[in-house]
Amino acid sequence: MRSVTSWLPQLPFLPALAVLLLAPRAEAQAQSDEPSAPLAFADFSWLPGNAGANEKPLRFGPFTGEFRLDTAYHYSFNRPRDDTLSGSSEVFRHGEVQVTQLGIGGDFLYKNVMGRLMTQFGMYSQTTPRNDASPTRGQWSLDDAYRYVSEAYGGYHFDALRGINLQAGIFMSYIGLWSYYNADNWTYQPSYVSSNTPWFFNGVRAQIFVSDTLKVEPWLVNGWQSYGRFNDGYGVGGQILWRPTGWLSVVGNQYYGSDTLGNPGRKRVHTDDSVMVKYHDAPGGFVSKAAASLTLDAGCEFGGGVDCGSQYFLGFMAYHRAWFLQDRLALTVGGGAITNPGRYLVLLPPINGTTAASGTPYFTANPGDRYRAWDFQVAVDVIPQPFITFRVEFNHRAASVPYFSGRGGVTPPGGNQGAPGSVVDGWRPDLVKTESRLTGALMVKL
Repeated sequence: MRSVTSWLPQLPFLPALAVLLLAPRAEAQAQSDEPSAPLAFADFSWLPGNAGANEKPLRFGPFTGEFRLDTAYHYSFNRPRDDTLSGSSEVFRHGEVQVTQLGIGGDFLYKNVMGRLMTQFGMYSQTTPRNDASPTRGQWSLDDAYRYVSEAYGGYHFDALRGINLQAGIFMSYIGLWSYYNADNWTYQPSYVSSNTPWFFNGVRAQIFVSDTLKVEPWLVNGWQSYGRFNDGYGVGGQILWRPTGWLSVVGNQYYGSDTLGNPGRKRVHTDDSVMVKYHDAPGGFVSKAAASLTLDAGCEFGGGVDCGSQYFLGFMAYHRAWFLQDRLALTVGGGAITNPGRYLVLLPPINGTTAASGTPYFTANPGDRYRAWDFQVAVDVIPQPFITFRVEFNHRAASVPYFSGRGGVTPPGGNQGAPGSVVDGWRPDLVKTESRLTGALMVKL
């Protein structure tokens, strides 16, 4: 076993963390005299998936620019030979500094016409499309067409109720509570409930702001985090978001679709529901804020050879976060667990180049295949300004079957061989049931 001191020098972010505590924090921009937008009557930056400054330094007339840079170093105690990590939608390489995402874009709003664009260069541009099997149905390489875009939509704002937005394109779904963008979240690695549910949809949505505290958002989408359709049907669903006060937020997401490639008779239902509570708020105190979140998920697939008794998903995740010294420091602890017979939401390990479309005999996803997993995270954030976060995080993850990259890795000698995910004679991937990991991340959000 390696000693603790053997891996500490490999974390280049650690030496600077203490120094940053002494950096002065800029004063917040003066509040506008304009009335608040719906669901923005209070400071909700404490919410998971909603972190960031109220100040917008890249605002120019009808355009509000946005710049994101997420750079991370991950150290797995399994030390896979090929530096390839398995089972995460955010963490992909061991022992290397990698850019998870470089995003440049922003929001346009002029005479009620709106649009948003956000790019995704870096690891996300390769890893997110491989989890979508829909581009294999038909032509035109949808994964290549969209891989460098995380959000791209336009729409129109109707001055009815407290506002109605009708939008079409690729938009964030936030099923699972955590944001697709790690800088917005309380931890870098989300628990399985978030990591295994959609980050984005390609379709049409209406955001109906019924009041300052309530939003109703129906969706008509191509499918479950997909660029195209898996079969001849569409996915439908919606979100209800309720924030009655500045310390409470409740959100529910519901979905129905047909998302098994080539099996139109198989249907999927899913519910994802979260409650978030800020129970302490003392800006001048040592502990400036404290909050907790709980997310519960349930769903199943039926028809096309399966039923809800054998092909289902149950999961939860719970987190607690405390902020210190006027929100310059933060500590988050939490985790969760899932069970998913049939493994229809389990991310496939990238064995020999496996994708969601190829599958792999080394880790099957057949009806009835058992899968249970649990995890916990501890994250420490240093936030000298609300535009930047330095994060150090420990993760421990476990599964009921071999799933995570072990010492031998998941890449055949000499690199991937044959078709993605295919069997390689005389070789097997080294999958293990547990993984412990350290992360150091620097995340900029302007």
